[in-house]
Amino acid sequence: QVQFVESGGGLVQAGDSLRLSCAASGRAFSYYNMGWFRQAPGKEREFVAAITWSVRGTNYADSVKGRFTIARDNAKNTLSLQMNSLKPEDTAVYYCAPVREMARPLTPPEFPSWGPGTQVTVSS
Repeated sequence: QVQFVESGGGLVQAGDSLRLSCAASGRAFSYYNMGWFRQAPGKEREFVAAITWSVRGTNYADSVKGRFTIARDNAKNTLSLQMNSLKPEDTAVYYCAPVREMARPLTPPEFPSWGPGTQVTVSS
């Protein structure tokens, strides 16, 4: 099993940028397709972006396409999300997780629990 810890969130103004990071423990990280998800207050957790284990493929939600960029470093067991041109509607807690079908999180036992997430707040 691999565990994840997200970081890099903060309070920014609309139009600003942030870079989120996800640190993974365990050697299996490089075998997983990985993704970012977010959950806004009172809403369901939603897909944001995903990247294949080989770094050859990516997938983005329409709402972030052209503004966010997902990347990974398998040697360092890290996943990142560069977020540019942030909007108030991007405000949410952001999580990383291994994915299937490049948009859906894995389920237990492969992915037993979500990490703590990192809060992103975008003011208008």
